[in-house]
Order: sequence, then structure tokens, then C-alpha cells
Amino acid sequence: MAKIDLSNISHTYNPNVENPTYALNPFSMTWKNGDRYAILGPSGCGKTTMLNIVSGLVRPSGGKILFDDKDVTDLITESRNIAQVFQFPVIYNTMTVYDNLAFPLKCRDFSKKKIEERVQSVSETLNLSSFLNMPARKLTADQKQLISLGRGLVREDVAAVLMDEPLTVIDPDLKFRLRRSLKEINEQYKTTLVYVTHDQNEAMTFADNIIVMDQGEIVQVGLPKDLFEKPKTTFVGYFIGSPAMNLFSSEVSSNNSIKFNNLEINTRTDLSKIKNKKVKLGIRSEFIKIANEQKDNVVNVKVIRVEDFGNFKLITGKIGDFEIKSKVEREIPISSDNLKLYLPADKCCIYSEDKLIQ
Repeated sequence: MAKIDLSNISHTYNPNVENPTYALNPFSMTWKNGDRYAILGPSGCGKTTMLNIVSGLVRPSGGKILFDDKDVTDLITESRNIAQVFQFPVIYNTMTVYDNLAFPLKCRDFSKKKIEERVQSVSETLNLSSFLNMPARKLTADQKQLISLGRGLVREDVAAVLMDEPLTVIDPDLKFRLRRSLKEINEQYKTTLVYVTHDQNEAMTFADNIIVMDQGEIVQVGLPKDLFEKPKTTFVGYFIGSPAMNLFSSEVSSNNSIKFNNLEINTRTDLSKIKNKKVKLGIRSEFIKIANEQKDNVVNVKVIRVEDFGNFKLITGKIGDFEIKSKVEREIPISSDNLKLYLPADKCCIYSEDKLIQ
């Protein structure tokens, strides 16, 4: 395991043109030894480029990479002591499942006893114990991916395990169990795990820290709770959460209130120093509650539809030209076309030029 420092890293795939386009804009970051990280973002945002730079498959156009303070920028992949798991299974078809899992340890001259211990432990974690003597080519696609994952986890001495959307071909129930197993492996062996995904649910349920990317930029790094409750940009508010954060074009009304659709909404944000009075109000549907009386921060909504998701109801309503969504308990009856909704001041996020006002 290792602490990984990415120091002023940047990358372009067309460095010889006059104004190159950057897949990764300059950034610096430290991945702590033994932590779990998820790199999250839409396709083409630069997350796989970042992972490939750490692994040595791509040399960055600028900056340097350090493993435990040792510069590895120019080292090839084999010299970095990392394990990689790719989106689609990479296995040795002519070998048994056991030999596939044991291969990284045999290459490093581990004792037979140690190989047996590690293969048995990992195969039990991944539900592969009953297949150990089978040829790998006879397994299903998701079982083959488990072998790839197992080869990444079987070594205890790696600097980090880097995973690029490793659960794509695995069914949803098994995905959930594997994410839990990965967390248990991380806690037991203190292995640094880095997980690339475009799926927010995978990221939120797996990682200690989530790195959200958009168009080559790191837009926020934080705990799942931070990203959900206080997105630093409207992009994060939109990308994280289902449904996305409610966002309303608004205008600063006073030092701590805004106005949208001629409605005054109090906030806990200091707006006294804002020069551009045009802002956006953001609030999660989970924080908006049904109100029984008219009071501060209560808005009147015309109900468009109510969707029953089994464990909650999602109300979609209109306030003038704005659409608003609220998640409520399933047992609450929605019998009227008109509702009063309460927007708690401490849950209102205010954005200027799409960035959160702290």
C-alpha cells in the first residue's frame, strides 16, 4: 500500500498543436494510504485518463506522480507495484480459475502455502470457491470478471488496486455484495482502492472520498454526505442525486434572502457581498416537506404528477414557470392538485455563476 501524490498533473492527447485540448486540466491531489476513492463523472470527463496516468499506461503531459514520496512519473507499469482491474474481464482461458488467481503470486515466487491461503480467502470473498478447478473459459462473463477482480485483490503488497468500471458486466444484486466485500477487504488489509465509475450509486456506496469530474476538471472532492448536502457547483447538484437537485434562477433580495417567481425565500447564506444579483437557488427534493400552514419559506405548488416508488412518493409540481420535485413518505396521502411545500432555510444552497456561495 502507498500514499499517492499527484502533483500539478495535466494531460493532453495532442501536445504538438498550437492550442492543445486538455483531457485533464492541472490539478494536485493526495490519495491516503489504505483509503477508498471513487472517481465519478460522465463519459469523456477524464476519469480513465487519470487512472491510466497513475498506473503508468499514460505519461502525463505535465506534473509528477509520487508513491510514498518516490517519483514514479517515468516508471513503467510493471515497476509501480499496482494491480489493475478493467471494465471487461481479462483472464487466461487455458488456465483453471485457481491458476488464474494464483498467477500474480507465482510470478513473485510466493510459497505454495501462502498462495493457497490467499487464493482460498479471495475465492471465498468472491463466491468462486466451487469453481476453482474449472477451466476459466467455461465461466460466464460476470464470473470471469470476478476472476479479474480476484487477481487484483490476491496480492497484499500492492501500492494500490486501480479499478476501471469493474462491475459493468455483473448483475445488480452481485454488484451490491461485491461493493460490500471490497469495503471489507479494504478495512481488513488497508489496501488503497481507487474505483472509476459513471454510476453515482456505486461511488456513494463504495468510497470514503468521491472525486467528481467534469470536462477534465475536478469540481469537488468529498464525503458522499458533503456532495449530496452541499454540492460546490450546480453540475455536482445535477449529477449527484436522483432526482437531481432542484435549481431555480433567482435574484438576491437581502443579505440572507433571495426571490424567485416573486416569492421571498430565506437562507442561511451571507449574500451581502454578492455583486452579481442573479443567482440560483438549489435544494434537494429530500429536504422539501409538505406544509399545513402558510409561513416563511412555504410555496404554493400546483401538482403535476405523483409517482409511487414503493418506499417513497415523488411529487412533481409547478410554481409559475418553475418545476419543483419533493420526496415524501409513501404513507402521506396526496389528495389535492394544490400543495404547500416548505423549503428549510438551512437546506437552501445559493450559487453565483454556478458555484456555491459558502
